Amino acid sequence: MRIGYMLIAGALSALVPAAAQADFASCVNRIEQAAVRAGISPQIAAQALDGAKPDEKVIRFSRSQPEFKTPIWDYLAFLVDEERVNDGKQMLRKYDRVLRQIEQTYGVDRHVVVAVWGVESDYGKETGEFFLPHALANLVCQGGRRADFWQGELIASLSLVQGGDLEMNELYGSWAGAFGQTQFIPSTYKRLAVDFDGDGKRDLVRSVPDALGSTANYLRRSGWQPGEPWMIEVKVPDSYSGPSGRRAKASLSTWGSRGVVRADGRPISGGGSAGLLLPAGPRGPGFLVFRNFDAIYSYNLAESYALAISHLADRLAGYPAFRTPWPTDDPGLSRAERVDLQRLLNAKGFNAGTPDGKVGPQTQAAIARAEAHYGMEQTGRAGQKIYQALGGTGASAGGGFQMPNFFRKLTNPNN
Repeated sequence: MRIGYMLIAGALSALVPAAAQADFASCVNRIEQAAVRAGISPQIAAQALDGAKPDEKVIRFSRSQPEFKTPIWDYLAFLVDEERVNDGKQMLRKYDRVLRQIEQTYGVDRHVVVAVWGVESDYGKETGEFFLPHALANLVCQGGRRADFWQGELIASLSLVQGGDLEMNELYGSWAGAFGQTQFIPSTYKRLAVDFDGDGKRDLVRSVPDALGSTANYLRRSGWQPGEPWMIEVKVPDSYSGPSGRRAKASLSTWGSRGVVRADGRPISGGGSAGLLLPAGPRGPGFLVFRNFDAIYSYNLAESYALAISHLADRLAGYPAFRTPWPTDDPGLSRAERVDLQRLLNAKGFNAGTPDGKVGPQTQAAIARAEAHYGMEQTGRAGQKIYQALGGTGASAGGGFQMPNFFRKLTNPNN
């Protein structure tokens, strides 16, 4: 896959005007000099940046805004499907001893740690295809207010190689620099990664114990409170118009006085304070979220992301899916159903591209053509209605926040 990517990148770079390529080369040279001034050896800096070229794919990702708002029920149907739940339970069994040690060391619940792993890289199966020094060089050289940030991340990635934690060929990850089993950016890696397996290296790429231990360390440093909850599903009155939001915390007794009850109708009890999230309004599922939810939120700075992690953690712990259905007649699709949808679209001549479960522009356009064919509103959205119209037989139930930054990793610009 990386060979194919390099061929595509080379073809794209040929389309860049010569003047722009010269400017890029000059920029890369300045980055190399800055890395050396920061203490990186000239050999490592030169090796990392050798062959760097303008990469339109990186720039497109950095500048793109989602064409479609993604309802939370689509987001969760993708990230918290039965496949990810079952795979996570297998990982809990496989790494039971390591996770027990992590809980003893950091006090972070094992189900949350494994849920982060599952959402960030599908338990290590999808860690990213971009060579970090080249991707980050593209982000630096496009300019803008974050150029200094990207350059700092690039230099941090090289320091991990120079310090012996990683080899140069392990610096592959997302276009924005996150990499490893649980997708740390280089500066966070430098600051919070731990050598949990005791081999003398902090290796979040190949060592599962290091990756999971580092994730627990991150969450604990972000305010995780051992033994406290992270989220409970609740119901509010249909006419509820009171305060809500992650930061608008109140005691559980206060929420009870406002008519908030558990999803099964039981009264709320216990200590602590929580905020109320209503991602689909008062008629959809509601959630009281605690300080530990805030620690999860800090990992990606998106409430929808933290909700996915929290729900997956609950499912891994044996709790059921949400009791309250989402207020939609067109729930989202699981990953398996997305692949099946693409196959059905292709079989009927709508050309969705390679069936990979990633709904990018080509698949969205194919869905819109199919919707027009069946007399449906043209949305380009992968939902149950178009899936079943095409003959699909699956049944997902899935929330709308705008999708967080992490969700861009789930889309494919070619499909």
